[in-house]
Amino acid sequence: MTLLKKWAAVALMLSASTAMAHEYKVGELEIDHPWSRALPPVATVGVAYFDIDNQGEQDEVLLGAESPVAKTVEIHNHINEDGVMKMRQIDELTIPAKGKQSLAPGGYHLMLMDLNKVPAAGEHFPLTLHFKQAGTVEVEVAVEAQDDDKKHDEHHHH
Repeated sequence: MTLLKKWAAVALMLSASTAMAHEYKVGELEIDHPWSRALPPVATVGVAYFDIDNQGEQDEVLLGAESPVAKTVEIHNHINEDGVMKMRQIDELTIPAKGKQSLAPGGYHLMLMDLNKVPAAGEHFPLTLHFKQAGTVEVEVAVEAQDDDKKHDEHHHH
């Protein structure tokens, strides 16, 4: 029985460290730290960010996403048009072979449109990503307080 308890403790520690790492690996693709901003309860749109690492030999393409917290999820990018930053919807996002792509404030991101539920800070919500090669990848998005959000934004604004 003590050996069984030791194995159970090891399994628990491994699963806890995996959850704390907040990474998802499918084949040659790794999704790192999916997060979202905490929003006011009356918000109608939200956003999701994460990093994608493609360790494969061929380009991967993010085709779209869905989540039960939103009616639709769109891939967006910020572009500078005549000195004015504008947000634009894009059809897909390519992650180059042996390359990385960040979805981060001020750049590529997923827009959660027509929110069914506004997740609060400290909560998580499911997000299903659809890739051309890897297929469907399920992740949990951590909702971070605005103070936590500033830590993410700081290095993007210097």
